[in-house]
Amino acid sequence: MRVDPSYVTNLVGSLDQAQANEQQLTAELSSGVSITSLSQNPVASGENVLLLNQIQQDDSFTQSSNLVTGQLQVADSTLGSVVSQLTQAISLATSANNGTMNSSDVKSIGNQISGILDEVESLANTSYQGQYIFAGGQTSATPFATPTATGTSPAVTTYSGDEDVNYLETPNGQKIQLNVLGDQIFLGSGSNSVFGALNSLVADYSSGTVNTTQAVSDTQALSTALGYVSQQRVTIDNSITQLTAASDAVTNQGTQLTSAQTNLMQADVAQVSTQLSLSETQQTALEDVISQLDSTSNSLFSKLQP
Repeated sequence: MRVDPSYVTNLVGSLDQAQANEQQLTAELSSGVSITSLSQNPVASGENVLLLNQIQQDDSFTQSSNLVTGQLQVADSTLGSVVSQLTQAISLATSANNGTMNSSDVKSIGNQISGILDEVESLANTSYQGQYIFAGGQTSATPFATPTATGTSPAVTTYSGDEDVNYLETPNGQKIQLNVLGDQIFLGSGSNSVFGALNSLVADYSSGTVNTTQAVSDTQALSTALGYVSQQRVTIDNSITQLTAASDAVTNQGTQLTSAQTNLMQADVAQVSTQLSLSETQQTALEDVISQLDSTSNSLFSKLQP
């Protein structure tokens, strides 16, 4: 029987394609991934790259957010302790200003406020993971110190930080403030100075004799400074709230992106299994046809093999 060579060639090509399809489908079932190369589906592969980039950006933000949220929470807790210390100092000063205490009691009040000054300075020098949180960008250097050897009265507390305010940008472009400058919180300006008021009160009561006018003025200055510290704490609380909301949004987005990537790349096991079965059936049928032609056409098929 005479067989058209081009017909046999087409059969061979169809068999090769069926075998390639079978290998691809077997690989998809084995790996669970429907796209194993860029050429297989360039559009889907490109979409997958975009999804992976966004997922990586979200993961990076989440890691940064966890770190700075911890820092902000420490800052908030620290300022809460400062507020408590200043409230106690105001109460002590108010008692000393009422004119009923003797010299020894007034000196005792001065010593207690001096202890509060030391505690507030320690709080102002709080660090988180080895970095001072109220030093601006100079996070490796202790920001506050009150020299006592100079003999200056009242003493002067100095600031060694800088004016750098740090921000974290969310994936949607929102900027969240991450720190409040230490000098703004504790030195302020004029009547807003925590350390200025505390140092003045220590000096007011050091001799045991109270200049009531001056002491009352310094007590009022500390009350004003206390209010300013509370305002700065609100800034930190707002940042924590913004970070929490942004982190929740990124988490939700990450879930959606992961789901989209799964739907894009994951093999449909039932569909692939059906396609594999059809491909195997097609391959068997082609092999049978070629085998029959080979036996009845003078081994034409074998001559076409490489």
